Amino acid sequence: MVPATVPLQKLSDPLLTEKGVELSVLREDLVHPTIPGNKWRKLNYNLLAAREQNCETLVTFGGAFSNHIAAVAAAGQEFGFATVGYLRGEETLPLNPTLQNATACGMQLRYLSRSEYRLRHEPQFQAEILKAAPKPYQLPEGGTNLLAVKGCTEIVTELTEPWDVLCVAAGTGGTLAGIVAGAAGKGQVIGFPALKGGNFLQEEVTELVQAYSGRRYVNWELQTSYHFGGYAKHTPELLGFIQGFHTQHGILLDPVYTGKMLFGVFDLIRQDYFPKGTRIVAVHTGGQQGWKGYKERYRLEWPVL
Repeated sequence: MVPATVPLQKLSDPLLTEKGVELSVLREDLVHPTIPGNKWRKLNYNLLAAREQNCETLVTFGGAFSNHIAAVAAAGQEFGFATVGYLRGEETLPLNPTLQNATACGMQLRYLSRSEYRLRHEPQFQAEILKAAPKPYQLPEGGTNLLAVKGCTEIVTELTEPWDVLCVAAGTGGTLAGIVAGAAGKGQVIGFPALKGGNFLQEEVTELVQAYSGRRYVNWELQTSYHFGGYAKHTPELLGFIQGFHTQHGILLDPVYTGKMLFGVFDLIRQDYFPKGTRIVAVHTGGQQGWKGYKERYRLEWPVL
């Protein structure tokens, strides 16, 4: 389902010329028409496992604006699985565009109080939830497990152009772990946490890479200063950057993950963080579907989708 070559779009910008670095965007957002970017990479091997285990229902967790919830619902519709999404918090009507699309794909939405939602990692709680679903296959919040890490290693191994630095946004850390494992010690990998206090990902990613590959790599780091207030938070400065980036390069970023990551990349370039001649690849992990909800929630007039 993934194209033989994911487009690598080289950017032209006066700052890049001034600093003597190259910056390209790996268009992972184009790998699948309805399950774009890292969500397809994370789901691919999980869907194969669900099929091999004769499972019928994909069961997962997420927030009301979750890219993961949207992707699982779309995957269920396309590949013939029933889907159940357990959402954090109370039902709010009318449904936002993310949840409207999920229900249109056939997903059953079920709501958990915040105290219940905190139990989602507990085996007994998971067992009770899975009892209610026919032949269930459980996917964790954000889709991060070792099969997801395996899928995300291919973001690196399928790259055909030379690179020195790979940059990617980070939520639960699965995509970053896959890229670190896929790079296998080559070059430099930088993760940009979308959450405030993202340093916790240091341990999470290290453990995922160790569990998947049996190795501990030291060629990666976190840049934790570009969260803009925390998960799903944004500022006028961030939205202005996203709009300007779209106008100049024709690439739509999202305000939760990719906008923050590329803002950070440009800021680091401005600070001479990268030596001249550095070839940087920023991984576009998708997430544009979230704009519909953001436009509605915050009454934004741009971008038009």
